[in-house]
Amino acid sequence: MADLKSKKQASPIAYSCYFTRNREGEQFSSEHVFSYQISGTLTINNGEKEYVFKEGDFRFTRRNQLLKFIKQPPVNGVFKSISVYLDQGTLRSFAMEHGYHADHSQSKDAGSIIALKGGSLVKGFMDSLMPYSEDDQMIDANLQALKVREAIMILLRSSSVMKDILFDFSEPGKIDLEAFMNENFHFNVQINRFAYLTGRSLATFKRDFEHIFHTSPSRWLQQRRLQEAHYLIKEKGRAPSDVYLEIGFEDLSHFSFAFKKAFGIPPSRLAG
Repeated sequence: MADLKSKKQASPIAYSCYFTRNREGEQFSSEHVFSYQISGTLTINNGEKEYVFKEGDFRFTRRNQLLKFIKQPPVNGVFKSISVYLDQGTLRSFAMEHGYHADHSQSKDAGSIIALKGGSLVKGFMDSLMPYSEDDQMIDANLQALKVREAIMILLRSSSVMKDILFDFSEPGKIDLEAFMNENFHFNVQINRFAYLTGRSLATFKRDFEHIFHTSPSRWLQQRRLQEAHYLIKEKGRAPSDVYLEIGFEDLSHFSFAFKKAFGIPPSRLAG
C-alpha cells in the first residue's frame, strides 16, 4: 500500500486523471488532503463507512487514515480530481503565526472524511490550481507554498471544527489493538504501520499482539484474511479474482497458493 502522497512527489498539489476504466486500490493518508472532484466518481471506504464523491464535490480527508478507493470515469469520459496536501510543518508554522490551538474534544465526531460545501471561493481556488498540475510547468516552490496556505485559510472558513482538526498535532494514542485489527485486517499495510496507528512501537505492538492473539501478526493476518475469503467465496458467491485484493493479498497466484494450503482445495473449486 502506498501513501496517499508519495515521498517522491515533491509538489503538495496533485492531479489525478484516468481514462475509460475503473481503478481500485488502497492508500494510507499520512497528511490532511483537500480535494475537488472534477469529473467521474470516487468511492472511498475507511473500514467503517463508505463515502461517494461525484463531479463538483469537495472533500477533506484527515491524516493517518487507511483507505480503499474506486476511481470511476464517467461514460466515455475521464476521471479527474485535484488535491492539496497539507503537511504538518506548514500547519505548525501557520498555527504559531496566527495563534491557533486545537480543542481535541471538538473534532472527535467530525469524521475521517468530510464532505465540504462549495461556492465560488472554493471553486475559484481549485480552478487556480490547474496550472500547477501540468507536467510541463515548473511552478516556483514559493508559489506552491502560498497555495497551501490559501487552502488552509479556505478550510478554516468552511467549518468551525476545521481549526481543531488542522492544528491537532498529536500522534495516534494507544487504542484497543484487538478491535482495530479485526476491523482493519483487510488493509495490505506493513506491520509497522499497524503499530503506529494503534499508538505503539513495533516491539510493543508485537508483544501486545502475541499476548492477545497467541500468534505472530503476520501469521494471524494471513489466517484471518483467508477465513474472510473462504466466507466471501462460499457464502456470498464471490469470485476469487474479485476477493483477493479486497481482503489484503497483493496477487491472485499467492492468494490461491495460500488458500489451497490452508483449506486443501483451490479457491476456484470452492467457487465452483
